Amino acid sequence: MKLRETDLAGVVIVELDDFTDDRGSFMETYDAKAFAKLGVTTAFVQDSCSVSRRKGTVRGLHFQTAPRAQDKLVRVTRGRLFDVMVDLRPASPNYKRWMGLELSAHDRFQVLIPKGFAHGFCTLEANTEITYKMSDHFSLGHYAGVRWNDPDLAIDWPVAEAEAVLSERDKQLPLLRELPPVNPFE
Repeated sequence: MKLRETDLAGVVIVELDDFTDDRGSFMETYDAKAFAKLGVTTAFVQDSCSVSRRKGTVRGLHFQTAPRAQDKLVRVTRGRLFDVMVDLRPASPNYKRWMGLELSAHDRFQVLIPKGFAHGFCTLEANTEITYKMSDHFSLGHYAGVRWNDPDLAIDWPVAEAEAVLSERDKQLPLLRELPPVNPFE
């Protein structure tokens, strides 16, 4: 494994070693010792999996507030999606800046998203599956989010607003300017 930095400080691509022969392939997607050698000492406590039946499904932009903020390690295990991270750390030089990248089941990498970022995605294929490792358990009392189409963020989503498939909860998420001015990650 090796890490590749991105334009948003803290968000890194974890490139996986793929061992392929005539039988197929094998990859280690997580090994605490290998991650520690790379400088990632996050203790993950929960694994989750999300399956989206329809192309154009948008989930997010989600995060948890302190003291239950989460680091996330995400990987697509079936299908393809456009993955988005938004820096919500007020003291960051990248505050309100977003980054998006395509992830697919054929990729040999995953994305490490630290506390302080909202995360969301849009499926590019039907029946897309994404897996998450998280550094804290889900806590409804600390769950928060930002509306996916917030004009102040101007995310270049690969789906038209009228065609996006969203949950009722995600449709009701606030705009970033409506969130309290306190750093939710301290």
